[in-house]
Amino acid sequence: MKWKVILAVPAVAALALWAGNTSLFSRFPEDEPLRLIAHRGQHQLFDRTDLASDTCTANRMLPPTHGFLENTIPSMRAAFDAGADVVELDVHLTPDKQFAVFHDWTLDCRTNGTGVTEETPMTDLKALDIGYGYTADGGATFPFRGQGVGLMPTLPEVFRALPEGRFLVNFKSRRTEEGEALAAMLSAEPAFRQAVFGVYGGGEPTERTVALVENMPGFSNRSAKSCLVNYLALGWSGHVPEDCRNTLVAVPANYAFLLWGWPERFYARMQAAGSDVILMGPYEAGDAGTSGIDDAESWNLVPAGFPGLVWTNRIEAARPEVERRGFCSRAAAPAICRR
Repeated sequence: MKWKVILAVPAVAALALWAGNTSLFSRFPEDEPLRLIAHRGQHQLFDRTDLASDTCTANRMLPPTHGFLENTIPSMRAAFDAGADVVELDVHLTPDKQFAVFHDWTLDCRTNGTGVTEETPMTDLKALDIGYGYTADGGATFPFRGQGVGLMPTLPEVFRALPEGRFLVNFKSRRTEEGEALAAMLSAEPAFRQAVFGVYGGGEPTERTVALVENMPGFSNRSAKSCLVNYLALGWSGHVPEDCRNTLVAVPANYAFLLWGWPERFYARMQAAGSDVILMGPYEAGDAGTSGIDDAESWNLVPAGFPGLVWTNRIEAARPEVERRGFCSRAAAPAICRR
């Protein structure tokens, strides 16, 4: 009889653990639509093979299917028109204290300029051709050369041109002063504060912005990793780690199944902790961290009825996938959202 009790204890514990974390009997809120984050707006795609953080992506462009260049006002407007709820953009604080909206740390890859972006005055950046370096055939042709002169915007220019838009701001540096400068801008311009959905990227400016701007969600590589690692260790109990609270929780779609309570209970726990969930694309070895939900295979990893945020590099291709999966979204046909 004693051995039966001994065997029953782990069985009961396993059953309790399953019951406390299964989403079998949980449901996503029915009145909350899926939301889309358009990474860099509507932009040119590139070969992601062996991609690293310093890879020049302009010279590995795929054959273009549209005329938009990343991080420009036209590309952001196109992204919102395609159904984006939030547009992700990249910023550098220049020597003349302007936030230049541009991805690369240096100018050599994408433009006809040279040098470090954050060390170049905005007046000089405005004179560059940001379409100069794009090629899909190894340099035989440059289809956007001459078309990007003056298209690098400042952050206030973006906010003023797209007053109804919401933006996720990516700090490309680790300079604390960038966070202080953004906080000062948002304090001086309340409309700009409404435009900023959140911040992420370099830990120092991100953390400084979060500290200075009330209710500003933000995450760094450190906090994002800490959130998921600690949740994997303790989430079985329902505990939400501090780094997962009042923030944006980025989850790679191919590892999401490992999270306690995924998907419905996990989402509910993060919401109760004041956080939103961003479902990223599949994370693979060597991935630079910007993989998105970009094709049918990755869209199949999005849980049915998911009301969180979906990160995509192909906002222009999202609508048919959203409708195929039956999601209610700004990118979906009205009939789907009415049913």
